[in-house]
Amino acid sequence: MTQQTVYRLTKANSSQGLQTFQEPIPEIDKHELLIRISSVALNYRDVAIANGKYPFPVKENVVPCSDAMGEVAKVGSCAQGFEVGDKVVVAFDPTALYGTIDNWVNALGGPKDGVLAGYVNVSYQGAVKLPESSLSNAQWASLVCTGVTAWNAPFGNVPLKPGQTVLFQGTGGVSITGLVLAHAAGAKRIVTSSSDDKLELANKITNGRGVDFILENGGSGTIKQSIDAIAFGGVISVIGFLSQASQNEMPDMAGLALSKGCVVRGIIIGSRQQLGELVRFVGAKDLQMPVEKTFGFDREEVINALEYMSSGQHIGKVCITVT
Repeated sequence: MTQQTVYRLTKANSSQGLQTFQEPIPEIDKHELLIRISSVALNYRDVAIANGKYPFPVKENVVPCSDAMGEVAKVGSCAQGFEVGDKVVVAFDPTALYGTIDNWVNALGGPKDGVLAGYVNVSYQGAVKLPESSLSNAQWASLVCTGVTAWNAPFGNVPLKPGQTVLFQGTGGVSITGLVLAHAAGAKRIVTSSSDDKLELANKITNGRGVDFILENGGSGTIKQSIDAIAFGGVISVIGFLSQASQNEMPDMAGLALSKGCVVRGIIIGSRQQLGELVRFVGAKDLQMPVEKTFGFDREEVINALEYMSSGQHIGKVCITVT
């Protein structure tokens, strides 16, 4: 077989702009792996890209989606540590091996073609081999963007310690995945469905001290409430932009951060190193990642998956099984 099914966004105005193409299976160079995709996990980012609302660069006719689990089909002559048949996940930015992702030009499914296809080729350094476990293909795929974000927030700067308290906003993929990770790490967890609940819950559960970590999904519209709820010296990880404040209502971030001596850090997913750390943590504890619903690989099913993701009805991850 030399051809594969590939999805491309021919118009960035809705998921209806997604079209199927028959294209050659990629050739690989000596440093690459050819990966047969088994499962793709969706993110809010994929919906924003499909609707033309993503605030960062997107290439024309892009193959969407960044999160995939698959099986190694070919190994380049210099691709160390992999064999045909190995199960792997691919990093969100395969060039960001350590530290912080420092640009927006190499991420899959946006500035670079993504993983909504039968096969992808990727540098072996951008892939992580999976351990034996009871997790499904979809559960492993869900770690790439959502999982690494949820890992980076409490462990990527000042590491979370057992007994500390973490607050999550909403019930989307990052929050629910973060709950699983925080529980396994021995932390106390708070989930709020609206920003108004933050301060009351944080004060009640921590006896007025505030929480140690917050995963901030709202952005500028809810950041003030997060600083009100954070403990002195705590960490607020800004991971989303679901609630935007108008320019004349922007909070005084400098003054607010100073008032609590807290860290406010933007999270750009995470590196291949952090994906490896997360895979080892999840595999060692056999953590069951939250996948709510899976869809098929034909065009109607893929569009339904994107629209279901856009509806906000999900708790946990929405995935596509690639055949």
